Amino acid sequence: MADPRSARRTPVDAARAAAYDVLAAVREQDAYANLVLPGLLRSRGITGRDAAFVTELVSGTIRRQGTYDAVLAVNVQRPMSEVDVAVLDALRLGTHQILGMRVPSHAAVGTSVDLVRAKVGHRTAGFVNAVLRRVAEHDLAAWVRRVAPDPTADPVGFASVAHSHPRWVVEAFAEALGESSGELDPLLDADNEPPRVTLVARPGLVSVEELVAAGGVASSMSPFAVTLSGGDPGNVPAVAEGRAGVQDEGSQLVALALAAAVVDGRDERWLDVCAGPGGKAALLGAVAANRGARLLAAELQPHRAELVRSGTRAVGTGLWGVVAADGTRPAWRKGAFDRVMVDAPCLGLGALRRRPEARWRRRLSDLDNLVPLQRALLSSALDAVRPGGVVAYVTCSPVLAETSGVVSSVLTGRGDVRLEDAAPLFESVPDLRAESMALLGTVQLWPHRQGTDAMFFALLRRV
Repeated sequence: MADPRSARRTPVDAARAAAYDVLAAVREQDAYANLVLPGLLRSRGITGRDAAFVTELVSGTIRRQGTYDAVLAVNVQRPMSEVDVAVLDALRLGTHQILGMRVPSHAAVGTSVDLVRAKVGHRTAGFVNAVLRRVAEHDLAAWVRRVAPDPTADPVGFASVAHSHPRWVVEAFAEALGESSGELDPLLDADNEPPRVTLVARPGLVSVEELVAAGGVASSMSPFAVTLSGGDPGNVPAVAEGRAGVQDEGSQLVALALAAAVVDGRDERWLDVCAGPGGKAALLGAVAANRGARLLAAELQPHRAELVRSGTRAVGTGLWGVVAADGTRPAWRKGAFDRVMVDAPCLGLGALRRRPEARWRRRLSDLDNLVPLQRALLSSALDAVRPGGVVAYVTCSPVLAETSGVVSSVLTGRGDVRLEDAAPLFESVPDLRAESMALLGTVQLWPHRQGTDAMFFALLRRV
């Protein structure tokens, strides 16, 4: 139990204290670090290099947690379950500084001891000091060789420890890569790299040139994507005003693919079935406004529907409205829409670069609930689109059970739906490979190939 008197007496580095508090929020509140961190940095006045240090310390510690826990397990000299979770947070932060950052070992150990004294109490300081000194005896590569399974006898187990992914995730990724399973190591490595900050220039509201002038670099894949080299994107005026947004390029590409698909006849009514938190809805609404169409954005949870309203406030005439509605029990009539987006709830394993916590929170058993929901949402969306219209089924996950498996299952039960070849809608995207797609005609993006989140896209047409 923490000693409140020690917290007053022990000096602690502000940046490391901020990182510790973010880890505590992630652990105690199921928070996402990338959502908690910006507000905490602003509230404590941490900027510049110190802010960058905190960001890397937090995200790197969470990404590498599996590897670091394997290293700590052989150094704590007691079962890991007996280590107080608050102390374990400090040990993980110290281990990342020693093995994953350019922090001198003595500084990493000393500041970690100060941190645990301030946050937990003096009684654990000696324990933390001893453990981290043992960690500092070898570099990361040497520790992996010591604590990971033999790569020849258990290649999946070795990859799990070496790349800090749960074993079942490694197996699911290998299955999704198919004939390209030799790319497994580059994929896992890419998941552990900090993602680029990518902006979307919402058409009709802001130009790419304005975002480039604000310090960005235009992309060659999405015509509306601009990457930032650093800084707070909230300081970009167009972002603050809602004319632009922070959006991974893969998310932009799948929304634009739906907008680019050919429909027969009328093209005025668009629907986003699972719109929260609103990034794709804002982009689709902006595109719709320029084409005389309107988008209805639906989201099950009222608080997430409010996020959509906030995120689409600048779209104007392209937005029909935002409703809190269950996509499996829709409030709209059948055949009412020309284009429908189903960005289905999923495991979220395609965005591990920006939300590394997901790899430790998700379980394979989560598919037992997710897959039936995904099928129901896709079936309902197909009912909502008129003959000649199209539905985009999208997940931020490459796991076959919730990508091609869902599409194949729904197609089997419907004679009024045809799977379209989506590849022509991604002509600007390099290195699309049909051999790694379990369902021909669908598109799978990858962080190690395209530098995007691992977005899956399938286009289905009512006939």
